[in-house]
Amino acid sequence: MGRRRALVLLGVHALAAVHVAHWLSAGRSLTPLEPSEAMEFCKHGLVNAGALFFGLTILSTSLLGRWFCGWACHLVALQDLCRWLMLRAGITPRPLRSRLLRWVPALAFGYMFLWPLAYRAVRGDSLAPQALELSTPGFWASFPGVAVALLTFAVCGFAAVYFLGAKGFCTYACPYGAAFGAVDRLAPGRIRVTDACQGCGRCTAVCSSNVVVHEEVRHYGMVVDPGCMKCLDCVHSCPTNALYFGFGAPALGARGRDASGVRRPSWLPWTEDVGLALLFALAFWSFHGLNGQVPFLLALGWAAVLAFLALVAARLLYAADVKLLRWRLKQHGRLQRAGLAFAGVFVLLEGVWAHSALVQYHGARREQALRRGAWAEAERHGAFVERWSLLPDPSNGFDLAYAALRSGRPQEFESRMRALLAGDPRRFLLRYEYGNFLARSGRAAEANSQYQSALEAVARERVPAPARVELHVAYGLTLAASGRYADAEVQGGLALILAPGDPLALQLLQDLRNRAPEQD
Repeated sequence: MGRRRALVLLGVHALAAVHVAHWLSAGRSLTPLEPSEAMEFCKHGLVNAGALFFGLTILSTSLLGRWFCGWACHLVALQDLCRWLMLRAGITPRPLRSRLLRWVPALAFGYMFLWPLAYRAVRGDSLAPQALELSTPGFWASFPGVAVALLTFAVCGFAAVYFLGAKGFCTYACPYGAAFGAVDRLAPGRIRVTDACQGCGRCTAVCSSNVVVHEEVRHYGMVVDPGCMKCLDCVHSCPTNALYFGFGAPALGARGRDASGVRRPSWLPWTEDVGLALLFALAFWSFHGLNGQVPFLLALGWAAVLAFLALVAARLLYAADVKLLRWRLKQHGRLQRAGLAFAGVFVLLEGVWAHSALVQYHGARREQALRRGAWAEAERHGAFVERWSLLPDPSNGFDLAYAALRSGRPQEFESRMRALLAGDPRRFLLRYEYGNFLARSGRAAEANSQYQSALEAVARERVPAPARVELHVAYGLTLAASGRYADAEVQGGLALILAPGDPLALQLLQDLRNRAPEQD
C-alpha cells in the first residue's frame, strides 16, 4: 500500500498548494484546514474552517479509527519519506521505547485546547461559539516563516525519525495524534484477523508505527494499539490474507483470548526513562518561544531529540557498551572514534542549550518584573536578552520600550518603537501601542496614521475581537480630536458590531452626538 498511500499524500499536498495559490491570487481564501486552527475556538470562541475540519476528522476517527494520520497528514508523509530515504541508504531507524515521553502528546493537546477552555470557564466566559469565520485574508497569519518551517521539517522529520524511530514525532510530540489515538479506541473500524493467520510476524516487520501486529491479533483478534494509523501495509503484506480492515467490537474493553498477554519489546529502564523525561522538560522550557521564534511543535520535536541525545551522552559516562543505530560509540569500556565525534558534537549542542536556557531565564524574569511593575529590574533582564540573544527578539524590544516609558523616558520609548517598526512595519501590536503613545502625547494626526496601519494589520494577524474593539474606540477618539467626526462615528459603529453594548464605544458615540449641535 506504500505507493497508493504516497499518491494520496501527494494529492493532499497538491490540494494544499491549490489552497495557497487561491489565497495569493484572490487575496482571501478559506481559513487553513489545520487542526491547530481549532485553538481560535478554544481561546476566543471563533469557529473557523480548521476547527470544523478537526472536528470532522475526530468524528470520522470514531468510526474508521486513526486513518487521518496515515492517509492525510503532511508530517506523517514527511516522516515516511525520511524513513524511505534512510532505508535506501541502509539505515534502519530504531524506535525509542519510553513510557513517560508517550504522555507528551496528551499533555500538549491539553495545553493547546483544554487549558484555554478551562481558563475561559473559570473567568465565567461563555464556551458557546461567538463568531463564524470561514474565510480570511490573513491566511498565513498562523504559519511560520520559511526558515522556521524548514527547520521544523528537518527536526520533526529527519531528526525525529533518525533518533526516535519511524513515527518518532507522532509518538512523542504530536498533540493531534493524542486526540486521534484516544478516539481510535472507540472506533469499530479496525485491523482484524481470520483463522488463517500463522503468526509469522511479517505484519509487525512492515509496520512503521511500531505496532506489534502479530501479537495483538493473536491475543485480541484485532489491533488495539491506538498508534495504528490504518495504513494497511500489514494487511497487504500478510502471506495468507488473514488480516483485513473490518467493523466489530472497539478496542476499548477488549478482552484477550488467553492469559499470556501481548509480548512487546522492552521499555527503557525506569532510571533512564525518568532522566529522559526530566531532560525533555528542561529542553522544552529552554527552547519554546525562544526569541519569539521557536513555535510549539518545533520545540516539542527538538526537545524530544535533544533529550535522547543527552541520554546517549550520559550512557557514555556509565555504560560499558553504547551504540547509536549502526554507530558503535563505546565498546568494552573504551570510547571509539564515533564516540569521540558524538561527544564533540554534543558538547556544542549542550553549549547552545545552556545559552538558550540562560536567555530564556532572563526573558522569564523580565516578564515577571513587568507584571510586578519593577521597571528597572525588567530593563536589566531585558538588556541581557538584547545583548546575548543569537536572534533578535521583538517581544523583548517591546518590553524594554514599555519599561522605558513607565520609567519616565518617553524619548527612549519612541526611539525603540521606531526601530521595531523599521524591522517589522506590519505588526499590529507595535502600530497600536505606538498610536496610543502618540494620542496621549497630543499628536492626533500621527496617531491616526498608526491606527490606520494597525487596522490594515488586523486581518493579516487575526487579532482577537477585544483588541480590535479597543483599536476602533482609540481610533475613533483621535479622529474626533482631529475634527473628523463622521469617520469617528464609523469607528464607534464598528466597535459595537464586534462587541454590542461595549461601554467605551457607546460613550464615544454619545460624545459625538453631544457635539452635533456645536458642529451645526
